[in-house]
Amino acid sequence: MLFLRDLSARVGSDPMLVQASNGNTSVKVDGILWVKASGKWLAHATQEEMFVPLELAEVKEFIHKNAGIAPRFASKNGLRPSIETAMHAVLRHRVVIHVHSINAITWAIRLDGPDQLKERLAGLNWQWIPYAPSGMQLAREIEKAVAKAPGTDVLILGNHGLVVCGYDCHTAEKLLCEVERRLAITPRRFPKPDTTVLAMIARFSRWQFPDDDSLHALGTDAVSRKILRGGVLYPCQATFLGPVMPLLSPAVVLSKFGERLNGKDRTPPFVAVERSGVMLNEKMSSSERATLIGLVQVTQRTEESARLRYLNEVEVTDLLSKGAHGCKEPAAMDEKANSLADIKELDEERTASAGPFFAGPGSCIDSANLGLRPTGRLNSVKVRRYGSSGRKEGHARRRLQSQQSKFNLAEGDAEN
Repeated sequence: MLFLRDLSARVGSDPMLVQASNGNTSVKVDGILWVKASGKWLAHATQEEMFVPLELAEVKEFIHKNAGIAPRFASKNGLRPSIETAMHAVLRHRVVIHVHSINAITWAIRLDGPDQLKERLAGLNWQWIPYAPSGMQLAREIEKAVAKAPGTDVLILGNHGLVVCGYDCHTAEKLLCEVERRLAITPRRFPKPDTTVLAMIARFSRWQFPDDDSLHALGTDAVSRKILRGGVLYPCQATFLGPVMPLLSPAVVLSKFGERLNGKDRTPPFVAVERSGVMLNEKMSSSERATLIGLVQVTQRTEESARLRYLNEVEVTDLLSKGAHGCKEPAAMDEKANSLADIKELDEERTASAGPFFAGPGSCIDSANLGLRPTGRLNSVKVRRYGSSGRKEGHARRRLQSQQSKFNLAEGDAEN
C-alpha cells in the first residue's frame, strides 16, 4: 500500500494528469481490491486515509448482478469507493491508474481520435473505448473490449481520460509516462488580456482577477471560444463548471452585469469577456478553479480544424441527474442550475447588444466541487489603476463601447 500511496500522490500532484479529486488508483492484494475513495484528492494520498478495501470476489458478484457498488461498500470510517470501482475490478492487472490527462482528453474528444492515435501509440497494447457513463456501463464496455484483447494495458476513454495498468506500481507508472510522452501536444499561444475592460467587473466586490494568466485564454482566444460554444466536451466540465459557458459580450458588462450577476447569492464561478479575458468569482471553489484550468489546457491544445465529439443532451442530463463522479450533492447541483438559468435569461435579453452571450448549442444544466483557492492578489492593484476615478472609469466605458462595435463587425469573421 505504501507504494500505491506514493504513486497516487505523485500522479495527483501533476495538474496535467489530475485536476482536484478526479482520477483514481487501485491495487489488488490477496483477493482485496484497494481503491481510492470518492471525493478524495490523489495528491493527498500520503497525508490522509483514502483507500477503501473491498473483497474482489464480492465486488465482481455485484457487477455480474448489475448492482450498484459504491453505496453498498462504504468503509467503517465512512469512505465510499470511487464510482469507477467496477472498472478497476474488471481489469485483471494488479495496479490500475485512471487519470484525466489533459493530453489524453484532447485526443479523446476528437471524432477522428482512434485514427489519430494509431501511429502515436503504435507498439502498445491499447484500445479506444467510446464514451460511456462512469460506473457499471463503462466497466462493462471495458470488460467486453479486454475480453477480445486480454493483453490490453492502455485504454483511451472517449470524452473522458486515460487508464493504464501494470503488474506493480513501478510498471504502471512507467507506462503512464510513456503514453503521456506520445500523446503530448503543444498549446497555442493566446492574446494578452485587456485589463482595462476587466476592471469594470473587478469594481464589483465578489469578482477578482485570476492569479493564473492562462485562464484569460477563454476570453482572448477565438478558437477556444468557438470550441466551448459547441457544448460539453467531457463530464467534469459539466459537473464542476456547468454546461453553459458564461461568455459575455462587452455590452453586457456595461449594461447588465452589475444588475443581474453581481450581488446575488447564485452567480457563476467565472465569467469570460469576449476579447478581454476572465474574471473569477471570489466564492469559486478550489475544485472549480482546478477544473477550469484543466479545461483551458484542453482547449488550447485542440486544433481549430478538429472535428469534435460533444456530449449530447441526453448524456449530460443523465450525468448530472445521477451526480456522476460523486462530485456534488443534488442541492448543490440545483444551485448551479439556478445560476446558469440567470446567465441564459440574460442571453435572451441580448437583443439590445450584438454578439452571442453564452456558449453552448447543446445546453443542459449542472455543478460540482474540488480544490485550489484563487488569491485575487492582482485585484486591488488593477482596480486602483483602471477603475477608481471617474475619468478612468469613463475611459474604460468608452473603450468597452468601441470594442463592442469592433466585435459586432469582426466576430463573425473570426469565429465562423
